[in-house]
Amino acid sequence: MRIFVSWLALAIAVAAALTACGSDEQSATTSSGRPPGVPVDVPRAGATGPGTVSWAQTMPVLDRRISAATSLAVRVEYSSTDHDNKPTVVTGGLFVPAGQAPQGGWPIIGFGHATVGVLSECGPTLDSSLRGAADLVYVLLSQGYAVAVSDYQGLGTPGDAEPTHPYLDATTEGHNIIDSVRAMRQMSPSNTSDKWAGFGVSQGGQAAWASNVLAASYGKGLNLVGTVAISPPADISKLSDKAWSSNLTKDQYGLYQWLLLALKHENPSLDLDSYRRGSATTNWTALSQCASRYSQERQQAADALTDADLRPDSATSREELERLLRERGLPKGLPTAPILVMYGGKDTLIDSAWTTAVIGANCSAGADLVASFQPDRGHADVDPGVAISWLEQQMQGSGSPSGCTNI
Repeated sequence: MRIFVSWLALAIAVAAALTACGSDEQSATTSSGRPPGVPVDVPRAGATGPGTVSWAQTMPVLDRRISAATSLAVRVEYSSTDHDNKPTVVTGGLFVPAGQAPQGGWPIIGFGHATVGVLSECGPTLDSSLRGAADLVYVLLSQGYAVAVSDYQGLGTPGDAEPTHPYLDATTEGHNIIDSVRAMRQMSPSNTSDKWAGFGVSQGGQAAWASNVLAASYGKGLNLVGTVAISPPADISKLSDKAWSSNLTKDQYGLYQWLLLALKHENPSLDLDSYRRGSATTNWTALSQCASRYSQERQQAADALTDADLRPDSATSREELERLLRERGLPKGLPTAPILVMYGGKDTLIDSAWTTAVIGANCSAGADLVASFQPDRGHADVDPGVAISWLEQQMQGSGSPSGCTNI
C-alpha cells in the first residue's frame, strides 16, 4: 500500500538523513558487541557467497514508526566484498512493509546512509533512529518499498580498535549496497522482488551511484531499475588541492579529518603528521568520535581548527593524498540503469563544481542521467520533490528518456 507523501515530509526526511546523529541511550550493546535482540531464523542458513546472511536478530529499540510499518525488521550480518574484491562481512537493517505484498513482491530500495563517522560503533543499525535515517526509511516504506540499509564495511561492529570503515571508498560502498539487496532477498524471498533501486544521500549518494555502475558486473541476478543520488561526493580528489591552498571550508574540516583517519588505517606507512599539526594533532582523538556523548567535545575541537592545522607539508604529500583520494572515487564505467543526481550550488561540504564535472563526463560518455542542479541550495536542503515520483516511474518501466537531461 502506498501512502501519499507530501513534499514537505520528504524534504524533512532527507534533511534529517543529511544531518545524521545518534542517541546513545538507544544504542546499548550486549557482550557480543551487538545491540539487544532476539535471534531470527535465517532462510537457506549456511549459504555462501556475496549477500548471504550469517545471522539475524530483532531490533527492539528501533524507531516505533518503522516497527509498526513493517512485517519484518531485522538486523543482520551478511557477506560482501571490499575494494580489492576480498570477502568481508557487513551489518545492516532489513525492513519489509506490513500488509499484503503486490504481485511479484515488494520492490527493494538499497539505501545508502549519509556520513555517520568512521569508527566501528558508528553504524546506523546500532541506533534507534538509524543515526538520522529513520525518517527517510519510513517514507520509503510508506511508498511500498522494502528497504535494505547497509551499515557499510567497518561500521556497526563495536569493539574494533581501529577505524576499519573505508570512508568514502565508492567501490566498497557499492558492493555493500548491492549485497544488502541480496540479503533482503534471502531473508524475505516470497515477499520481495528482484527489482530494486538505489537511493542515497551524501555519502550514501556516492554509494548508490557506485552500486549503479557496478550492477552490471557485480549485481547479476538482480534487476536494477534506477538510482537516486542526493548531494553525492562523486569526486573528492580535489580536497587535497583545497587543503594545500588553505581553502577548505569549515564544513570540510571534519570530512577531511575522517578521511585521513581511514586512510591511515588502510595505509600504515602514511605519515599523518604530513597532513596535521597544531590543534588537529592535539585534538585528534576528539575529532575522530561519532557518538553523541562526544558531540560537544568534537564540535569544540572542530571549531578550533584552522587551515594551517590541515595543510599538507609539501607538494609531494599533496600529490600522494590526491592519488589516494582518487582511488576512492566512483568505479570506472557508466551507470547500468538511469540515475537521478540532485545537488546544490551552495554546498559547502561537496563543491558543486566537482559534481558538475563528473556529470559532464558521464553525459559525454553516453550515460542515462537526469541532473537536478539547485543553485540556491546547500548540502542538506536540496529539494527532493521529484525523487519519489521518478523512482516510481523507473519501477513501472516508464522512466526517463535515454541520454542526459536537466530538470
